[in-house]
Amino acid sequence: MPHYLVVTFSDKTQADSAYAKLEAAQLALAQLEIAGSGYKSLQELNVYDPNQVGWKQSTSMLFWLVPFGFGAGFCFNSITQLSILEQSSALTNHLLGGVLGAVSGAMGGFTFGGGLQFLFDRDKQPLGKRIKSGKYLLIAQGTELLLRQACRILQGETSDSLQLYEGQR
Repeated sequence: MPHYLVVTFSDKTQADSAYAKLEAAQLALAQLEIAGSGYKSLQELNVYDPNQVGWKQSTSMLFWLVPFGFGAGFCFNSITQLSILEQSSALTNHLLGGVLGAVSGAMGGFTFGGGLQFLFDRDKQPLGKRIKSGKYLLIAQGTELLLRQACRILQGETSDSLQLYEGQR
């Protein structure tokens, strides 16, 4: 499985400087490219974006937990005979219990599927959005050991984020 190092820079000269440092170190990286305005696009580089996969996992959790939550809420209400609305029939109360269970399932799926992390963590912003916001990405591919060496070389560089990913093509 390929490993990726993605370093985000807000300035083109910073990205060029980091690229030159890694080239000068002569690491046997399988790929070393810059993505951004005036450089290649992510589609051309065929880079795996783990944030997109994480978002898909979060939505698939919603797909499964909302119906199960509805069923659990419906069953719980029918077993306990709780009256959510006093003036409503038993079936309406069971359905309301199901709706509340579905809402609980959605909240749990979003929270534990990583949805909150995608909303509030700037480092988890998808790679495409970073480029659209004017950032430059230095993307290196190679073994985990080589990429850790590249991280040590880039420690002095001013970057917005530096992330190692285990990807799939």
